[in-house]
Amino acid sequence: MTRETLVLVGRESVSGVARRHADALRERGIVDRVTVATYGAEPTPDLGAQLAGTDADRLYAVPMRFAHAHETLKDVPRALGRLDCEVRYCDPLGESPATTEAIRARVDDDASAVLLVALGNSRDDHARDAAAFHADRLRGAFEEVRTAFLLQSPAVECARYTLDGDHAVVVPLFLSDCEATTTDIPAKLELDRGGFTYTDPLGDATAITDAIAAEVERERVLAESGAATPGTDLVTNARPVATDGRGNAE
Repeated sequence: MTRETLVLVGRESVSGVARRHADALRERGIVDRVTVATYGAEPTPDLGAQLAGTDADRLYAVPMRFAHAHETLKDVPRALGRLDCEVRYCDPLGESPATTEAIRARVDDDASAVLLVALGNSRDDHARDAAAFHADRLRGAFEEVRTAFLLQSPAVECARYTLDGDHAVVVPLFLSDCEATTTDIPAKLELDRGGFTYTDPLGDATAITDAIAAEVERERVLAESGAATPGTDLVTNARPVATDGRGNAE
């Protein structure tokens, strides 16, 4: 029988949320072992140290992020590529239908507008595509649904002047509170002026646990069929760097 481990991978700021989901997933019994691995400024060595003793035939790794960023495309795959087991690297949770339900649960049915705010990235469209996925799914339920970003256009600071509704619900597309959700987004939206209801991040929602479980099940089916995925290719093709930031050769 294949021994399976699930690791929830994320920045140190998401550790509390990740551990709560890990507890819920253990109760569901979807794999033999569920653990959490977090990183700070140096993802590859931080994760390498935590995952070094992994004893499994197959490991599912789920990045605890809304959308891919540099570290989930480069640093995390490097750490996973060193493991002596089959690694199935799952997608971030941003394009899961279950995540749409987590967003929907944050919004009152009588909201005149919904604003989805993500970090974004000027170098790629991962966050834009994920936010657009949810916006499209929500437009049947709400009259006005728009997206905005901290690091790319449309800029979040412009949202107050582009929304048509009198009162908008703003949902930050993050899994846990961080400087972006507690300081940057509120400041750029000028929340003290009123007109917005600002919700909590998505992380504690049961639907996010569902999204993680669905990613694992999808990867399990693909693994049993022998199919590669973009995530497994990232791990297979991860290139070592000269040093890991601590003077140790990669």
